[in-house]
Amino acid sequence: MEKSNISRRSVLHVGGAVSLAAAIGLAAGQPASASALLGSKPKATEILDLGPAVVQFSLMSGLLVGDVLYIGSRNLEPVRIIAFHVPTGKVIGQTELSNGHSIQTLAADPSGRYLYAGVLQKSTGTLPNLFRWDLNSLATKATAIGYIGDRDVRDMSVAPNGRLYAVGGGSGTAPALWEYNPANGQVVSLGIPDAGATLARAVAATDATVFFGAGSTLNGGSGASRACLYAYDTASAKFTNVTPSEILPDPSIRDLAVVGDKLVVSSAGSLEDAKMAALSLANHSSYALTVSEGKVAKSFAVLGDTVYFANETGLLAYSLAANTIAAVPFEGPSLGEVWGVDSRDGMLLVTSGYGFVAEIDPVTGATKTTDLGEAGAPSDPQSVMGIAAGAGYVYVGGNGVIARRSLKDGQVTNMSAPGEAKDAIVVDGALYTGQYSGQGIWSYDPRNGKPITQVADFPKEQNRPLDVCWDDSNKLVLVVTQADTEGGGSLWTYDPRTGKKGFFVNPVDDTQLVRAVASRDGVAYLGGGLPDLGGAGTVVAFDPVKGKELWRIDPGQNSGVSALAVQGKYLYGVSRKGTVFVIDLPQRKVVHQADITSVSYGFAALVTNRGAVYGVSNTHVFRFDPKTFEVATVVADIDGAWYSGSHINNDEDGYLYTMRGRNLVRINDHPRR
Repeated sequence: MEKSNISRRSVLHVGGAVSLAAAIGLAAGQPASASALLGSKPKATEILDLGPAVVQFSLMSGLLVGDVLYIGSRNLEPVRIIAFHVPTGKVIGQTELSNGHSIQTLAADPSGRYLYAGVLQKSTGTLPNLFRWDLNSLATKATAIGYIGDRDVRDMSVAPNGRLYAVGGGSGTAPALWEYNPANGQVVSLGIPDAGATLARAVAATDATVFFGAGSTLNGGSGASRACLYAYDTASAKFTNVTPSEILPDPSIRDLAVVGDKLVVSSAGSLEDAKMAALSLANHSSYALTVSEGKVAKSFAVLGDTVYFANETGLLAYSLAANTIAAVPFEGPSLGEVWGVDSRDGMLLVTSGYGFVAEIDPVTGATKTTDLGEAGAPSDPQSVMGIAAGAGYVYVGGNGVIARRSLKDGQVTNMSAPGEAKDAIVVDGALYTGQYSGQGIWSYDPRNGKPITQVADFPKEQNRPLDVCWDDSNKLVLVVTQADTEGGGSLWTYDPRTGKKGFFVNPVDDTQLVRAVASRDGVAYLGGGLPDLGGAGTVVAFDPVKGKELWRIDPGQNSGVSALAVQGKYLYGVSRKGTVFVIDLPQRKVVHQADITSVSYGFAALVTNRGAVYGVSNTHVFRFDPKTFEVATVVADIDGAWYSGSHINNDEDGYLYTMRGRNLVRINDHPRR
């Protein structure tokens, strides 16, 4: 059985069917000779372009208006909305927006003529993040109507009087409530109700009251607010905190909807399961509340006195009359991550992150699914999560999908996988992933014909895997994480032979997440940091079997650790502010530090290959001299299209894999000895 080199920084999802590309060039941009690729001694770094890494129609929102389901794209540029005609099962129109990378929220005006879209974007500025599409003329392009001051628009609601309200976050300040008045075309802030909130994901409006739901979905801990619900009185322009007391322990409000004379509220669960509540619109202190199933409760649709919604595994029904919640059984495939639930003619219409629409009879469970690609949705290359390689395959992660590429014939197979595989490794031909959000470790072996499956679960609040590596001495998969809502992080371990798992919370401290892990002689080296660029960045030597700290060191970077790798007796680390440090492990001291901002700043990844440590940033591929630790550029301006941080990996033949733009590339580099 062929054994792969363990790829440190890997991620997976399977997406896109693309044949092996043949565009080949040197790092300097010159054509590579055929002899260099056929086995003669290479004279320079060679780059083989393997073509688009992940190709699919990825989505992040769905809203039914009449007989048409409007679906917002995710992680595609340009961002777009498609119009899916439910009766015929065909895409009948689309429009592209001028800014953003994903659409998480859609809203329709009371007349049903206009569809509003809010986008997520990479940076805060004055580019528009609010758009409007005239549904009476699908051939007419959606137009920008302005921008909210928060970077990302996470939810919108239109009041009966036609005014649009939007919430979001992602900027340096707490999220505000924003209003767009179509009568004068102005977008204004109505204020910040909670200075401790880090993200607002829910808004619902009547003419008299706008409800604002927020909390600590990201960057939790360290004094960040928990779930908070505010009522904004449009007459007095004042906020009132109306959060049900039972919801206060949860990290955030997840969704809101006005249903008759009630406001339906859901929380996002973490240490506890999510909650559902129905507040009286006439008296906000009067409400009924019940505990849901799972940590997610979002995307409301109403049939009679029942509110249907999605959790992380399927559909649930909330009876307003009985104040009870029950699972909705249905016959069909896994829905994956659900981004829209609507009702039409007594049926539920579910927009799945796996790229299909499901029509479900809530009484009988009968289900009809329509693949959006087959219905006419455009598929395009997207930015990716990460890369793993070994045993003749390269795996590249996208949203809800893992692209498995054969290095023999270039065939790409899409494998559905829940959420996002933020990082992964290949061990003895099998793939092991750290799955976001809170999905634990999943595994896939191409030799047994079985789909990817979960092999280990962990507390849901430890939701964001950041790095995966292999401990060859203890034969363990090691995964380190960030707890988005609680602060801190954890180390997971998994033994593929026995199925035994281990879990160690806050191995660095209760504020530092664990962003990086490397292994040598049975010791796990953990790199800590805060969610932002500054603050502490501690390195901890940890026994992953006994769960005990062995020693720790502060490398003195004044920044969190971005990546770690071991070569010989040295532990290499890169900080998020663009410095490299090298620790002599036997001596337990830092022996080298240098500024490498010319090649790396922010997120980076490291891998040991052919006797040297290689790295990749958002802009460059680089390598360190194993004797002098001097950094050298391997590929300049590679500018990979990364969704959540750069990755680089290697296979057993010493080839490196990373991204150039939205294409996967293979790099053949021979470091000097």
